[in-house]
Parts: sequence; structure tokens; C-alpha cells
Amino acid sequence: MMLTQAQLEQFNADGFLRLEGFADKALCDTIKDIAQAHLKHKVPPIETEMEYVGKTKEERKLISDGKSHLVEGQVTVRRLRQVYHRDIVFRQWMENEAIRPILKQVLGEAPTITIAHHNSIMTKMPHTSTETRWHQDFRYWNFENDNLVSVWLALDEEYSDNGVLEFIPGSHKMAFSSDQFDEKEYFREDTPQNHALIETKTSHPLKKGDVVLFHCKLLHRANKNLTDQPKISFVYTVKGVSNRAISGTRSAAYEEVPLPIT
Repeated sequence: MMLTQAQLEQFNADGFLRLEGFADKALCDTIKDIAQAHLKHKVPPIETEMEYVGKTKEERKLISDGKSHLVEGQVTVRRLRQVYHRDIVFRQWMENEAIRPILKQVLGEAPTITIAHHNSIMTKMPHTSTETRWHQDFRYWNFENDNLVSVWLALDEEYSDNGVLEFIPGSHKMAFSSDQFDEKEYFREDTPQNHALIETKTSHPLKKGDVVLFHCKLLHRANKNLTDQPKISFVYTVKGVSNRAISGTRSAAYEEVPLPIT
């Protein structure tokens, strides 16, 4: 499968693109069943809502996988981390051959999975999840350039009430000053300078099997889950093969998986 020229231009302009019904629904159900078992038993490494909300900028940069399961008491899992090595079904989806030509189009070169970032099952648990504030994923990543794209798979319906992704179109190409972000590097909503841009936000309800591609510098957010059912999604990140991780950083601490196109 290949993107049309119009789709490619849309991605380049907006920083995101929805691929409706890309993944098989039965595959989505299988992924979700496995993920729910890992969530039920809190199989590490995980990230909890407490960890996500409470971390300072510096702490989030230094986060070490596998520590969240040591938190005492009841915890709400925000995401299962390092899913590439959890189950062959997860790995097969991340290595899906049908999407590779598309990833090559949006990256402009052969894609490579970066195991260090995203590589997660993301959750919005009913009533206990938190809002995800406006941010750019690239703020904690360390690569030679920003040619990275995330692949988001909806395992069921996603909409405003359960925390569908929202984007600010074109924000991946914008230059921002440091005072437009707070101390945790979230895009501030309390400054007039940002209000007009935030008003341009957009979102699209997703159905099971829909895939969203989005650029690593695109501003995005999501509501907390106000429904009675969990929202579970799958996200991983690819980079252009020539885009090297900076030595000595977390981005370089994990293996990478090339995705050759036959």
C-alpha cells in the first residue's frame, strides 16, 4: 500500500494522517486480549498514572523502565512499556510489512523502529485516568534530527469522552519560545500567546483498526476517560534509517529494528 500524493501532502502540511481501517479487526482483538492480561497482572515494565503526573522534567528524562511495579498500594497503569519484547503478536504488528512503504514515504527514507521510545500499550482507564496535556514527544528524545513518526493503532473506538488524540495541525513546523512551555515542557494554556493556536486544534473519532501517523514535534493531547470502559491503544515510533540517536542518551540505550522493504 502507498499513500496518494494528496495524502502525503496532507501529512507534510498537518503533521498527522489517519489511515482508516488499516489493521485487521481480529488482530486488534488479539492484541487487546494480550494487553489486558498484562494490565491485570501489572507485568513490568509499566508506567503508572501517579508516575506520569508526579514526575518533574528532570525525573522524566531519567526514568528507568521497570521501576513502577515497585510502587506500593493500588496503582492505575498508564502504559505497558517495552512491548516489542513482550509478545510475538506485538512484535509482528510493529514489523508489519504492509505499512513499511507508507513509512518510507513520510520519512523520505527506509524506516527503523526505535525501541527506546513509545513502544507501548497506552491506556485511559475509566475514571482514574488523567488528562494528557499539550506536548511534543520529541522533547525527551535525543536524535540528530526530528525525522521520527509515531504509529498509533486504535484497538477499539476512540472519541472525545474516552480520550481520543487531539492535534494542532502544522505545529510540527512551528518555532516556539521556551516561555510557551511550562517547567515540565507542556505547552502552556494559561498564556494569550498560545490561545489562538490551541483554538485550531482538531481530532477525529477512531474506529477499531484505524491507524494515525503523527510527527514527533506535533503538539497533541487527550482528555481523561469519562466512560465506564478502558481505552487501550498501541503506539510505536519509527525514524529515518540515517537519523542516529545521540550517544550516551536513553535514545541510544536500546536496540533498533530496521524495516527493509522487499
